[in-house]
Amino acid sequence: VALPLGIATAIYLIEYTADTRLTRGIRAAVDLLNGTPSIVFGLFGFAFLVLFLNFGVSLIAGQITLGLMVLPTIIRTTEESLRAIPKSLREGSYALGASKWQTVWRVVLPPALPGIITGAILSIGRAAGETAPIMFTAAVFSSRYLPSSLFEPVMSLPYHLFILTTSVAGADDQKFGTALVLLMMVLSIYLIAILVRHRYNRATVV
Repeated sequence: VALPLGIATAIYLIEYTADTRLTRGIRAAVDLLNGTPSIVFGLFGFAFLVLFLNFGVSLIAGQITLGLMVLPTIIRTTEESLRAIPKSLREGSYALGASKWQTVWRVVLPPALPGIITGAILSIGRAAGETAPIMFTAAVFSSRYLPSSLFEPVMSLPYHLFILTTSVAGADDQKFGTALVLLMMVLSIYLIAILVRHRYNRATVV
């Protein structure tokens, strides 16, 4: 949900609005949210989703909380990717009779795609390594089965590692094993982002 919403918001801010007080306020709010500690998102998710909306500690509450947390990052990275596209491409498209939407879809988005994809993958990496948001909204320490619905809790490596470190004595092997798996997973996500960006950049040059 965060990916299409973030991309759509960035396209609207860059392509469809002028530099007004409203857009400056939206960008300031996005920057503020981007610098907000993850535990604040976790407390918000717990208060609003788990308690007020009565979702309980569940997969859907964790997904929405993590989506809100990475949304500002997606918006800002998409904005920067769109700004990097030369205005001459847009002007040439308009000169050939293309509409605004046709210009955005066929001229602006394709060369901006590497930056957008990179931002999305990096956001996934950030979400995968977070403990606080899912600790309050979605995670349990141990479960024998995968959740069968969106309204059931789920196991999470960061939360599992947190409990092993703070509450379980004599579990050094499990601690180091969980930390290694989590580290390798996050590094793999970042490596994929680098490879995807390099591949698209090379294809663009060719």
